[in-house]
Amino acid sequence: MADLTHTIDRRRARKAFDSYVAAYDATNPRIALKVEHTLRVAELCERIAREAGFTPAGVDLAWLCGLLHDIGRFEQLRRWNTFSDAASTSHAALGVEVLFGSKGDTGVADDDGSAAGTIGIIHRFIDPSDELEEVIRAAVGFHSDYRLPEDLDVRTHAICDVVRDADKLDILRVASTDTVETVLNATEDELLASAVSPAIEDAFFEHRTAHYSERVTPVDYLVNLACFAFELVYPTSLEIADEQEYIYRALERPFGITRPFENKATAQLMNRMDGHLRAWVDERLC
Repeated sequence: MADLTHTIDRRRARKAFDSYVAAYDATNPRIALKVEHTLRVAELCERIAREAGFTPAGVDLAWLCGLLHDIGRFEQLRRWNTFSDAASTSHAALGVEVLFGSKGDTGVADDDGSAAGTIGIIHRFIDPSDELEEVIRAAVGFHSDYRLPEDLDVRTHAICDVVRDADKLDILRVASTDTVETVLNATEDELLASAVSPAIEDAFFEHRTAHYSERVTPVDYLVNLACFAFELVYPTSLEIADEQEYIYRALERPFGITRPFENKATAQLMNRMDGHLRAWVDERLC
């Protein structure tokens, strides 16, 4: 990655982040969960970028994009009391709005009486810099998209890939350590009785993640988590996934559940997928 002409003050950025989230209810466990997730993603971005050979300035930028990638989640929870984009709005687009403003940054209501424009907070984190701001805008705005736009420049694409890899890795951790009810909005019994949809089975053996519209049953979500491994861009990301083993837990013992799947076809398929995934990862790490 080519050298950047602007540097990033990490202490300033972290202070700005802490100040921003302090305005939200710290006693809300969902706020705490997102803060923890954000900091872990930033750390993962730093490691992935460093081991990929990014310049020091590039590593700093990757870290900052990780720190900012989910900043829209806090407003999403405040406004709609949910982390579901389907039930509210795109948290990635909301993050871009928080950072860069909306309605032309006017700060006043439009003539039609619609909501006032907002002034973004990006300059709490960095000095004005088109060079950095466009990369950050893309990394935040595209981090949860099914696919990245094809017209991104090489530097922006590289940073976006780092953030998307890091986000997937920590989503695997959250999904493995949280509860069935919180993650899937289903009971343990419903999960163990569910079947893998044909489209999800196809996606797995085609080595791709599935579109959200293809996921139907509770177990579909778990299989799609395991599919994250197939689309991790950087070798270090796959190494981390293998080290943490969360990709395997999604198929082997999701949420720490030791009871077998009641659906025998699901149990057999999950075992076959587990073996397939482990062999696929081993082949690429040896």
